[in-house]
Amino acid sequence: MTSRSTVLRVQEINLVFGGIQALNNISFDVQTGDIYSIIGPNGAGKTSLLNCINNFYHPERGKIIFNGQNLTRLPPYKIAKLGVARTFQNTALYTGLSTLDNLMAARHIHMHSGMLKSILYWGPAQREDLRHRKVVEEIIDFLEIAHIRKSIVGALPHGLRKRVELGRALALEPELLLLDEPMTGMNQEEKEDMARFILDINERQETTILLIEHDMGVVMDIVDQIVVLDFGVKIAEGIPDEIRHNEAVINAYLGKPEIQ
Repeated sequence: MTSRSTVLRVQEINLVFGGIQALNNISFDVQTGDIYSIIGPNGAGKTSLLNCINNFYHPERGKIIFNGQNLTRLPPYKIAKLGVARTFQNTALYTGLSTLDNLMAARHIHMHSGMLKSILYWGPAQREDLRHRKVVEEIIDFLEIAHIRKSIVGALPHGLRKRVELGRALALEPELLLLDEPMTGMNQEEKEDMARFILDINERQETTILLIEHDMGVVMDIVDQIVVLDFGVKIAEGIPDEIRHNEAVINAYLGKPEIQ
């Protein structure tokens, strides 16, 4: 990495649902090229914070700045065009379509041919389609899902659906990738594969990653920085070793190791 700068700045974000304070004055910075994790117990506000970054939720107060652009003023599709992509806790795929079609659908924000040219499929439209298909095929090879490229996604096992959803996010060519519990429901082998993909995306493609994950073994092994939420409040921030020994985090989330 030749340069280090702040790619994402979360500034004093407040989010309220009815009378419940989901996020209370949350601030942190994510540096270019980092894997940054948000951890905390269920209901801490982790997914709500990702939803604010995408502007699926509109915070009552505060700003979220991505490469100098205030995301809180933009609709989600414009945020995606700026280079922010995400996955979800529960996969949000086109279950009646194939793996290939799901990944191609994500390329729509990069498509420029007009409707007539696309219908006729000639000249620039054909060349553009071939370029998009090349990108998608590279993602399929990278994620080792060539054997399911024509399979209907709704019939796939959970672990493979998670991998397809990661591929669909990558098809957007993000600079910032938001991963909401990408390993939930996976067995140990599937988790190891997903961790390997996340590291490769970060290192080879130089993609900044913001990760929510409950598997603390994975988090401590692969991330650079961690922010800890509890009941919508930031209670700690730092490198994994600092968080591992932080008394407030131990009491709220990690717990003390059992003495044998």
